[in-house]
Amino acid sequence: MLKPTTMARYRDYVRNDLVPAFGTLKLDQLAHRHISAFVTCQLAAGRGRTTLYRCLATLSSALGDAVRQHRLPHNPASPPVLRRPPAPERRIWTAQEAARFLTYCHQADPDMADLFEFLIGTGMRKGEALGLHWDDVYLGEAVLYVRCTLSAIDNNRLVITAPKTRSSRGWVAISPRVATALRHHARTTRPTRGDPDDPFAGLVFCRSDGRPLGPHQVLDRLHELSEEAGVPRITVHDLRHLAATITISAGVPLTVVSKTLRHSTLSTTANIYSHLTRQAAREAVDTIDRTLTGAQNTGQETHRPAWLRPPRDHLQQLREALGRVHFPAPPAFCAATDQPQAGRATTLRPPWPRIHERPSSRG
Repeated sequence: MLKPTTMARYRDYVRNDLVPAFGTLKLDQLAHRHISAFVTCQLAAGRGRTTLYRCLATLSSALGDAVRQHRLPHNPASPPVLRRPPAPERRIWTAQEAARFLTYCHQADPDMADLFEFLIGTGMRKGEALGLHWDDVYLGEAVLYVRCTLSAIDNNRLVITAPKTRSSRGWVAISPRVATALRHHARTTRPTRGDPDDPFAGLVFCRSDGRPLGPHQVLDRLHELSEEAGVPRITVHDLRHLAATITISAGVPLTVVSKTLRHSTLSTTANIYSHLTRQAAREAVDTIDRTLTGAQNTGQETHRPAWLRPPRDHLQQLREALGRVHFPAPPAFCAATDQPQAGRATTLRPPWPRIHERPSSRG
């Protein structure tokens, strides 16, 4: 089942772009040349490549359904006329810039500072944070549960929908810093449960009247505070990338980062943050190099080759050891009294023959 936001985007592409361009053609008349001419005209008119790519993806999906239903022999939109545009380079704050921004926010707008602390500290998506309810927050256990998200249809109608993917629905750990922000926000907003039938009742981050915050309002406020704090302008979603950047750069395993961000697969995390994984890979091989080099240097100092060891006469060492062994002497007896005489002690010879002697054959 499509989410309302996805349905609205498909509807706009069909009504505003695809029907005006191809509405006069029958389904079996639509050819690859028609789609190619449409792309050429759109690019010449200044249409964005990303938006145009999504529009063509909608068309290709519809034509693919026609092929599966045997209404078309092949998909005229395949291969795609327009390749997927590369993702733009993002400007992510450094940890120092993020700290300066948050320090300024706590002074200028404490309520929004709590929201930005939450977004950076958890790495949650914007809609997940704005759709979070107090009933899903458990500060005592330092955990919260993502059950819904706030979405904007046509940038003006707000709705509560399911999370982005199945893996997005789950629990998120709460750090002490985020817990402090939530407690401060609870004291200033005084949350109430409200009407149980109202999906917006009990939102954590909302306006003063309890209504939800629009995503565009959060973005505008972020830009204003960023300019005032003297840090580069970024998007709200970049705060999620900031959380991932901090954790990966600190050496947190990529599998843990992927689970924290609730990506559907580990490859998604690796592809998005490939520049950071390359840095981590270089640090990993450097660690191997340092470990092996240190072990090799230590081994060279403590272990000398056999040809450097001094010669040893094992037989001579054995003789010297036996010579240092003293055995207690039994008391000497007097022949007249057959009593032991005090004060006499001798050192007996060892009870075994010397190494170079042979035992006597006489009885």
